[in-house]
Amino acid sequence: MRVKGGLQAKKRHNKYLKMAKGFRAGRRTLYRSAREGVERALCFAYRDRKVRKREMRSLWIVRLGAAAKNLGLSYSKLIHLLHQSKVELDRKSLSELATREPEHFASLVRSLQGQAA
Repeated sequence: MRVKGGLQAKKRHNKYLKMAKGFRAGRRTLYRSAREGVERALCFAYRDRKVRKREMRSLWIVRLGAAAKNLGLSYSKLIHLLHQSKVELDRKSLSELATREPEHFASLVRSLQGQAA
């Protein structure tokens, strides 16, 4: 007597159909379309977890550049001052400081300029 594996196939199909919730039309209900859509989505999710980190870093840099420009500095000069005075704040925390508390950021930059002079 042969083994058909119906139970395992059903489980596998349901796993993909469950992951395809929120998809439209046949991609949600038809197994093959759902599997293709889910596998494609998982590839994009994996790739974009890496891309998100790059995009966030560039956002922090843009914010820092704008905040530095308001204080009469360029972004590269700001980073140079930070390295010179051995301030070990990363771009994320600096951009948070610049957006949420601009007065504190301005006083930090002024103190950096005072140390460099």
